[in-house]
Amino acid sequence: MREELNQFERNNVWDLVQRPTHQNVIGTKWVFRNKMNEEGSVVRNKARLVAKGYCQEEGIDFDETFSPVARLEAIRMFLAYQGKFEMSMMGELTFFLGLQVKQLKDGTFISQTKYTRDLMKKFGMEEKSSVKIPMNTSVKMDMDADGKSVDQTRYRALIGSLLYLTATRPDNTFVVGVCARFQSAPKESHLTAAKRILRYLKGCQEVGLWYPKEGGFKLIGYSDSEYGGCRVDRKSTSGTCQMLGNRLVSWFSKKQNSIATSTAEAEYIAAGSCCAQVLWMRPQLRDYEIEEREIPIICDNTSTIAITQNPVLHSRTKHIDVRYHFIRDHVEKKDITLEYISTDKQLADIFTKPLCESRFEELGLMELS
Repeated sequence: MREELNQFERNNVWDLVQRPTHQNVIGTKWVFRNKMNEEGSVVRNKARLVAKGYCQEEGIDFDETFSPVARLEAIRMFLAYQGKFEMSMMGELTFFLGLQVKQLKDGTFISQTKYTRDLMKKFGMEEKSSVKIPMNTSVKMDMDADGKSVDQTRYRALIGSLLYLTATRPDNTFVVGVCARFQSAPKESHLTAAKRILRYLKGCQEVGLWYPKEGGFKLIGYSDSEYGGCRVDRKSTSGTCQMLGNRLVSWFSKKQNSIATSTAEAEYIAAGSCCAQVLWMRPQLRDYEIEEREIPIICDNTSTIAITQNPVLHSRTKHIDVRYHFIRDHVEKKDITLEYISTDKQLADIFTKPLCESRFEELGLMELS
């Protein structure tokens, strides 16, 4: 408790003011918790002073609520950075928002090993055999209207658990996203696909993200898409990832909002999403005194690069949602640059479709340590 109070005083984040008249004052309370390591042993007693927000009533004491949310990308950028930050006096950082953190001489390793082990127990996968890839390339998931229905609540619980695990496991991002599309009416085929992800995780529970201390901190993005990959509505899937030097700090796999009429259009929309992400990351890096300019976005489609650089082609792309055309403006302003790379070297390929074992392992080794 004393450490918590000292932290308030040290950070100088409050002022003592007169109590306002005709206003309800929210009280405070102490919350105590035991912090445990991955083996389940208590490593620290933690105390937090919190406001009793539950004493308020909507429409009487408040009309709107605001809550600060830490984006996972910001957390990974913080953990990946070569400098030091002042923290509360509770020893070396080992757990942070559910992530296990190991600080070594040559870098930092983050993972969710304990969480993965708990998942195996929760969903009865301890005795199941492991597999080397989370989804076969031959699997084409659809609504499976004639399939047998399964417990919707349990399926959603499984998908929610797997989504949280993608915080340190980018290799599962695409397949978990595909399975998440069928939460409204899950069938046995969908549950089998989701359980296969658990079987894959069973064989690599201690895999995580490695952020070495050595190396540059240059921001670079990779953008890719799979044209018309969704069998339900034939929408394409965008996949992007962002690196700080050789540290993977941000990624996503998402089905596009509109149906693309060509591969170039699908790739162009994916590049626009990647552009938005790197532009969000740029001011975050200023907090680390890193100024980025002409950020490269690596793409394996030459037509996409041509669209962003040649105004004559604009007449052929008017049907593309206007919000994706902002990438052209940022290319002209030299905030970003689009650069070509061959498909076999495209890191974002893992976020767009199921891959064969050799290709999956190749990209997995490049992204995870």
